[in-house]
Amino acid sequence: MPATSLSEWTDPAVLPAADAAALLAGAPWTRMATLGDSVAEGVREPVPGYRDLSWADRVEEALRAATPGLAARNLGRRDRVAAQVTEEQLGPALDFGPDLAIVAAGGNDMLRPHFDADEVRRELTAIVSALRATGADVVTIGLLDITVAGLGPVRYREVMSARTRQLNDIAAGVAAEHGCCHVANPYDHPVAADPGIYSTDNLHLNARGHAFAAANTIRALSAHYLTSE
Repeated sequence: MPATSLSEWTDPAVLPAADAAALLAGAPWTRMATLGDSVAEGVREPVPGYRDLSWADRVEEALRAATPGLAARNLGRRDRVAAQVTEEQLGPALDFGPDLAIVAAGGNDMLRPHFDADEVRRELTAIVSALRATGADVVTIGLLDITVAGLGPVRYREVMSARTRQLNDIAAGVAAEHGCCHVANPYDHPVAADPGIYSTDNLHLNARGHAFAAANTIRALSAHYLTSE
């Protein structure tokens, strides 16, 4: 477990709960669904000083402050490739009837020996278009690049970095095509280069990393849907 002298109450990269709630004040959503792989599920390790919540838990918490009757369902499951997310989770998500759906998928496709970017684009398009057809607002989630933090096998880092950025470009493109919000977790933020935001598997975020990702997601939601131009 990475040691840190920070806590979520002193970490400048973490949104205090009151600030998160303020950013989402006036949010219109009453039903939130999360779809995807381990990122969506919220796989993580605890970190002292940080509440053991996933990024999706924190988004839900902030939304619930704005809408106390919020209903939320997280369908995310680890190890799923994008096609499995479509096959296993899209139907239940549509049955749930969200007015806000958050999609984090494609990471396991990226980790395969052969990354079929076109297939991922098709699957993300199928998921997002089906949700949008119901009138739901949809958010796609970009991945942090673990190689920025010096993680991942050295001989694969160049490929992993390129694939991460390609996947994020795909997700951002699908979001733009359907008038959705894309959360571009920043590569150049100092926290992105800190291995202390990752679990000991050097792949998944820990509780501190999830708090950082939640802050990015909440700010993106607020900027895209709630901030008057």
